[in-house]
Amino acid sequence: MVAFRGNSVSEQILDLLVVGGGSGGLACAQRAAQYGAKAALIEYQRLGGTCVNVGCVPKKVMWNAAQIAEALEDAHHYGFDVGGTGHDWLALKGKRDGYVARLNAIYERNLAAKGIEYVAGRGRFLDAGTVEAAGRRFAARHIVIATGGRPAVPDLPGADAGITSDGFFALEQRPRRVAIVGSGYVACELASSFRGLGAEVELFVRKDRPLTHFDEMLGSALQREMTARGITVHTHVTPSAVHRQFENRTLVASDGREFGGYDCLLWAIGRTPNIADLGLERAGVEIDADGYVLTDTFQDTSVAGIHAIGDVTGRVGLTPVAIAAGRRLSDRLFGGMPERRLDYECIASVVFTHPPIGSVGLSEAQARARHGDAVKVYRTDFVGMYHALTERKPRTDMKLVCVGAEERVVGCHIIGAGADEMLQGFAVAIRMSATKRDFDDTVAIHPTSAEELVTMR
Repeated sequence: MVAFRGNSVSEQILDLLVVGGGSGGLACAQRAAQYGAKAALIEYQRLGGTCVNVGCVPKKVMWNAAQIAEALEDAHHYGFDVGGTGHDWLALKGKRDGYVARLNAIYERNLAAKGIEYVAGRGRFLDAGTVEAAGRRFAARHIVIATGGRPAVPDLPGADAGITSDGFFALEQRPRRVAIVGSGYVACELASSFRGLGAEVELFVRKDRPLTHFDEMLGSALQREMTARGITVHTHVTPSAVHRQFENRTLVASDGREFGGYDCLLWAIGRTPNIADLGLERAGVEIDADGYVLTDTFQDTSVAGIHAIGDVTGRVGLTPVAIAAGRRLSDRLFGGMPERRLDYECIASVVFTHPPIGSVGLSEAQARARHGDAVKVYRTDFVGMYHALTERKPRTDMKLVCVGAEERVVGCHIIGAGADEMLQGFAVAIRMSATKRDFDDTVAIHPTSAEELVTMR
């Protein structure tokens, strides 16, 4: 099926219309089509949304490249004579962009194979039951808003001298010296990739450490490891302006401090809902003070028949969350499962820094606020066996947060090599209400870092 790009006006009555072709929207439409629903999907940019085009997928490619750079650095400690340390950023970008383009095409073919009409255009509500796009009008029994978010840029003098995460993926050469403003996972991931591929990197955070929305151990340990790898972390910095002279950028803090000499400044201060020109006011859909679409636990908005999923709702901003919410919504609307919905508790996440971070469940602070003295914490840190022979000695930190006499594990937090892969299985165990005794009774796999999670005392 070829995407419609004409100008004529027509009207179709659909079972489902999805506005937004990111991971959540695609998943929702395809699951509905499997149940026999007549569905269409509207997207004005490349299919796949943030994740595929300027998020998870190309980010992981850059993480892999930086990981290889670290391995090359370690190789001679294992007896390898590896010559050459140069890196061709533009060649990597070309291959990465080619991979993303292939994914875009796969998504379009999948829509066609499932009989879902793909409309390449910007969708706008005309009323609570009608959306216009590409010169056509579409009416549907159910409309899903899945337009995602976009990187935020501060309203400061000279802020346009900086780029966002979108701009990171457009870079055709590696900057020499980079300032990254932000303390969340995007800021930390891009700082790690820049540094791993040879840039000088300085990270500016408002508080005393990065990743303040994660367990305290993770942010503190990451700051330690970043510093060890040559990333300068400036704490308690609130930007007030950016000055640019030719290719040099200077960041000015609210307390008068100035930090200069950067050929790249990147804003990673959060994301905002992508609702501009969507016409939500014509449909009567309520939003909150920050512009996020308000939904209940079933993804329903304030208007009957209009639903919202993914980042535009302001909930957990992760690709698998949007996919899960979209599929469960279609299960409920078209699959005969009236109580089907996504449980937003106990969702695992990974931060692709160097080293990577894995986290699921409650942080220690959250657990103590909720359960008080019933909380018991187990913690360990060590140098993984891989680094027994290397000059670098990054540490791995792990924490289990337990509650009650039975010591039910309600949180698991890891920073260290392999954290990204080992967490998935432990997330299943924690969701199934595993106890510390269940962990203790599991025979360890040796020698691994993961075994520390079942031998912790």
